[in-house]
Amino acid sequence: MSIQGQLLEVTVVGCSKLKDTEWLSRQDPYVCLEYATTKFRTRTCTDGGRNPCFQEKTTIPLIEGLREITVTVWNSNTLTFDDFIGSGRIQLQRVLSDGYDDSSWSLQSKSGKFAGEVKLIMHYANAGKAQKPSKAEAPMSYAATAPVYNPAAQYAYPPYASPKSVAAPPSYPPTGGYPSSSPYPAAYPSLAYTPPANPDPYQPAGYPPPPMQPPAYPTTAYPHTQGYPPATYPPHPYPPPPQAQPGYPPAPYPGIYPPPPY
Repeated sequence: MSIQGQLLEVTVVGCSKLKDTEWLSRQDPYVCLEYATTKFRTRTCTDGGRNPCFQEKTTIPLIEGLREITVTVWNSNTLTFDDFIGSGRIQLQRVLSDGYDDSSWSLQSKSGKFAGEVKLIMHYANAGKAQKPSKAEAPMSYAATAPVYNPAAQYAYPPYASPKSVAAPPSYPPTGGYPSSSPYPAAYPSLAYTPPANPDPYQPAGYPPPPMQPPAYPTTAYPHTQGYPPATYPPHPYPPPPQAQPGYPPAPYPGIYPPPPY
């Protein structure tokens, strides 16, 4: 149930163990409550000191999604600005669920130190209505229980046919030496291996194995070498004949030394 627009009653009872901001006289505290745009201020408790009492009530309209109230305590001064004593946050989860909360909430100073406590009494009239349905409402209907599982039902005959009207599968005589496990003939030939009728006997090789002979190749000459003369040449004489040196006239009488006079 939404809390939007619902009213919350808050009573500021008083404070205890407040931090004292006065040196020569007793302080005059007051309390401020702030919830969204709603603000409330108690009267000033003159000479209230550290344990003032207020007993003031206010009503706060609630807003969906905002479930805390900010509380601040001040010391009222006549000639100067008011002194800040402490502040805290009031959580609303308990009062919204139970409808009542009278807890004391701690206050902290600006430095984060303990600055006292404030006591509030909160009432919420619409708590728990979402959990308690009215008597005029119709009772809740539950889903039907699932049927018990029966494995034989999936093999039952269809509703439009009786067991007598459904033709039974044909039966065939078994083939081979063993009875067939299926009443239907085999649609495809058997995939089992069948050896040949007269297989050649396997002859194991002797040990040690015979040496391998090189393959025989034809000795026919290649076509491009047929028809050519053999590569034979006459031998050269030895020693080779002397060669004439360049720049000298050839000798008119070879083999005669000394040459005859001219």
